[in-house]
Amino acid sequence: MNQHQFPPEQTEGVYRAIRERRDMRHFLPEPVPPEQLLRFIRAAHQAPSVGYMQPWRFLRITDAGLRQQLYEHVQQERTATAGALGQRAEEFMRLKVEGIRSCAEVLVVALVDGREKYIFGRRTMPEMDMASASCAIQNFWLAARAEGIGVGWVSMFDPDVVRTLCHMPEGSAPLALLCVGQVAEFYAAPMLETEGWDQHRALSELLYDNRWGQHCDSLLGDVS
Repeated sequence: MNQHQFPPEQTEGVYRAIRERRDMRHFLPEPVPPEQLLRFIRAAHQAPSVGYMQPWRFLRITDAGLRQQLYEHVQQERTATAGALGQRAEEFMRLKVEGIRSCAEVLVVALVDGREKYIFGRRTMPEMDMASASCAIQNFWLAARAEGIGVGWVSMFDPDVVRTLCHMPEGSAPLALLCVGQVAEFYAAPMLETEGWDQHRALSELLYDNRWGQHCDSLLGDVS
């Protein structure tokens, strides 16, 4: 037995949170206690970051007028996205893509300004600041799922518009609008899968061995 591993029930809890995490769009009106929300943000702040730059910033939206402005902008972008989808536009417009007005909390997760000074780990891949912030969001998401709270990641917005609405400094970059709240139930499978938008890929299609496109039979064998 590995002396560093968690007890089996705790390990299973981690994997269960990963399996049952969902991008939620339907919320109940009940509030999320502030101390609970803070736990999720602290979990996010414990994420790994390239060069230890910790590029994430969190804006809690408590102003009803600002929340409405964010909602209206997302709706505008939703219409623009539908226009870019061509034949799938009508199908797309039937999807529920956000829960901004119905969720208990809205957070803007953004990348800090002045990121060009962070070179460690970013000289050839400057986008690693976004990867780091994405890890923080995933931490938030899994912590919330473990406590039975739904989270939806809304990315359908123009960063310049959100930056202006939230009075963010030049050079900062909004990455996500997180809708957080109580839910009646978690989706049995990802919503875009159950709605027929796309399907879950078999792992055998995504895992390669040494060379791009060469199936990793040494790990998977006949398992898909």
